Amino acid sequence: MNLHVSRLYLLLLFGLGLAAAASLHMGLRIYDPATVLAALRGGTDSDALIIVSLRVPRTLVAAVAGAALGLSGLLMQVATRNPLAEPGLMGINAGAAFAVTFGIAHLGAASLLELGALAAFGALAATIAVFGIAIAAGDAARPATTLLAGVTVAGMLASLTQLLLLIDETALETLLFWLSGGFADRGSDLLRLGVPSLLAGFLGTMLLAPALDALRLDDDSARSLGVRVSTVRLAALALGALLAAGTVAMAGPVVFLGLVAPHIARWLQPKPAMATLAITTCLVGAIVALAADIVARLIVAPGEAPIGAVLALVGVPTLIALLRQRREAVL
Repeated sequence: MNLHVSRLYLLLLFGLGLAAAASLHMGLRIYDPATVLAALRGGTDSDALIIVSLRVPRTLVAAVAGAALGLSGLLMQVATRNPLAEPGLMGINAGAAFAVTFGIAHLGAASLLELGALAAFGALAATIAVFGIAIAAGDAARPATTLLAGVTVAGMLASLTQLLLLIDETALETLLFWLSGGFADRGSDLLRLGVPSLLAGFLGTMLLAPALDALRLDDDSARSLGVRVSTVRLAALALGALLAAGTVAMAGPVVFLGLVAPHIARWLQPKPAMATLAITTCLVGAIVALAADIVARLIVAPGEAPIGAVLALVGVPTLIALLRQRREAVL
C-alpha cells in the first residue's frame, strides 16, 4: 500500500468518525458532547435513552447500508462496464422490496432470516430479469440498453408492490414507511441482516479482485490472462445483488448511493486496483449515507425529509453528467 492510499484511508476513516459523531449529536434535538458521552457510558435519563436506543442504531444502519450499496454499485459497474449501473436504477432494490412485501403480505414471513432470504431471492431474480431483457434485445453491451432494462424492471416491480399494498391494507400500514427507504427507527437487530451481507460481499470482492482488475480491460484481454469472464461476471453480479438485498431488508430501498459512491471513490483514487477501490468505495458510501441522513433530519426540521430526496440532490446531477459524458464519447 503506497503512502497516498494510506493517507486517503486515514482521511476517510477520520471523515467517517466525524460523520458518525455528528449523527449522534444532531437531530430534532442537538446534544452537546458531554450528554452523548454520558449516554454511551450507560446513562439512564431520557436523553441517554434517545441517543442509545435511536441514534446509535440509526448511525450504524446508515454506515452499513452506505458501505454495502456503494460496493454493490461498484461491482455492477465493473461487471457490466456500465458507469450508470447501481442497485436502484438496475431494479435490484425493487426486486428485493417486492419479494419482502409479498412474503410479509401473503406468506406470513416475519423473522429476520425469512426477510433476508426473501430480499436475496428478489434481488437475484431482478438481476436475472434485467440482464435477460438486455440480452434478448441483442445489445446488452450498451450501457443505455442495460439501464433501460433496469428502469423498466424497477418500474414494473414497484407497480406490483403498490398493488400488493392496495390489496392488503394491513401490509400497507406495516410496510409503507419501510418502503420509502431510510435509516430512522431501525432497530439494531436489523444489523444482523446488513452486516453479514456486507462482510460476505466484501470478502467475495477481495477474492475476485485480481479477476475484476482484468475484467476492467476487455473480455479478450481478460481471457488471455486466464480469467473465466462469464463466471467472474456472474459472481460479481451475484455479490452485488446480495449486498443490495441485505440493505433493502435492513433499511428499505435506498436509491443513488450505489451510483454516487463508486464515482467519488474513483475521483479520489484515479485508476486504482480493484481491492483498494473497493475499500475506498465502502468508506465513501458510509460517509455519504451518514451525511445524507443528517441533512434529512435538519433540512425540514422539526419534520424529516425522505432520505431518497436528499440523495437525489447528488445522484440526479451525477447521473446527468455521466449520460452527457457517454453522449460526448459517442459523438
